Amino acid sequence: MTKTVESNPDTIAAIATASGAGGIGIVRVSGPLSQSIAKSVLGHCPPPRHAAYLDFKDAGAQLIDRGIAIFYPNPHSYTGEDVLELQAHGGTALMQMLLARCIALGARQAEPGEFTRRAYLNDKLDLAQAEAVADVINAATQEAAKSAIRSLSGAFSNAIHTLLAQLTELRMYVEACLDFPEEEIDFITLGRVAEKIIAIQQALEVVFKQAKQGALLREGIHVVLIGQPNVGKSSLMNALAGEEVAIVTPIAGTTRDTIKSAIQINGVPLHVIDTAGLRETEDEVEKFGIARTWRATETANIALLLLDATHGITDAEKSILDRLPQGITKIWVHNKIDVSRETAHVQENQQETHVYLSAKTGQGLNLLKEVLLSKAGFTAVGEGVFMARARHLNALTEVDQHLKNAADFINNAELVAEELRLSQTALSSITGEFTPDDLLGEIFSKFCIGK
Repeated sequence: MTKTVESNPDTIAAIATASGAGGIGIVRVSGPLSQSIAKSVLGHCPPPRHAAYLDFKDAGAQLIDRGIAIFYPNPHSYTGEDVLELQAHGGTALMQMLLARCIALGARQAEPGEFTRRAYLNDKLDLAQAEAVADVINAATQEAAKSAIRSLSGAFSNAIHTLLAQLTELRMYVEACLDFPEEEIDFITLGRVAEKIIAIQQALEVVFKQAKQGALLREGIHVVLIGQPNVGKSSLMNALAGEEVAIVTPIAGTTRDTIKSAIQINGVPLHVIDTAGLRETEDEVEKFGIARTWRATETANIALLLLDATHGITDAEKSILDRLPQGITKIWVHNKIDVSRETAHVQENQQETHVYLSAKTGQGLNLLKEVLLSKAGFTAVGEGVFMARARHLNALTEVDQHLKNAADFINNAELVAEELRLSQTALSSITGEFTPDDLLGEIFSKFCIGK
């Protein structure tokens, strides 16, 4: 479905700054009533795109505040509509008074993401750029923020449009071949269609790799620490976090519930969950903690199976391994090498990864971090990395499958044409040329209200 521009939209208003008191707060208004609201609140509408220091007044001409007002006439605004921004002191009550004044003058409360949705519908942003607005706001690391800014500036969209141009050109040729079925000419071979499909697949692979790195920067890696009591899970949690977020004692069963900590490795967010030690117990509280441990493994990307390096892998560790979800990546962590007098190292054994370290001294901690990034598929933050989401990766994967189908059907021009059409549709969904309305609702509902 192509995007549809709303006709005669309502005028919307919202507080565009974060909730709570602040030095400055902004009320944003967008829509056809913006100019008349400016006249009512300010006495007159400021010249376009000029910051004016004015009184903000209520319905009784009483002063609400003094601040900066800027009017952006359409189409030269964020949303593509007339936009008014009122910048005042950021007190919570004052912001609510200004917003209530705008609503009383005919605006309505904006829905989450509605300003950015209007920008998208009015061709000020494509869908990938619109999503990047939220990613810039929510970026947890500097690298994630830089990646999101690249997407917002159009780097991701430009890469998709380049692929779309190649697909469109190839589609035009193949479909032109279908217009001359009586000709005894092999247009498919003559046009080097198979070679061009391969070239598009190679370009697609580059974009996918860049997008996957950006997705990791956005989503991060979810890691769960599991193992028997007293093997050093909480110590490792503290070592990774760089602070004491979990209580460490020599008493087995100290950790009775899951403890979460958000850290970063080379700019990649790492969501670590320390769990209760897995053992047979009659303690009801500890049983609840163990149950939560198993639930945590169901949503994690990577499980760190901790064990005491002085004991090695026992039947207890093997039973834990057997209960882990099939799809989770597993890394054996042999802790306490300061006691076993081993050196820190990584060992690959029968498709299993073993990291030898000491959470107490920090030996081998960097090795573990490198293994975590490697297992997650992260290489390095480069200038070509742009922010991406799961739906983008799914769309790129779908495009790749259709291209593979087209290559398999290379002797049948009709099937090749259809697979290329499906490839183009899937690729266009990333930037929003073809996007179902229900998907738009889901995307923009996750934005903050002022955006």
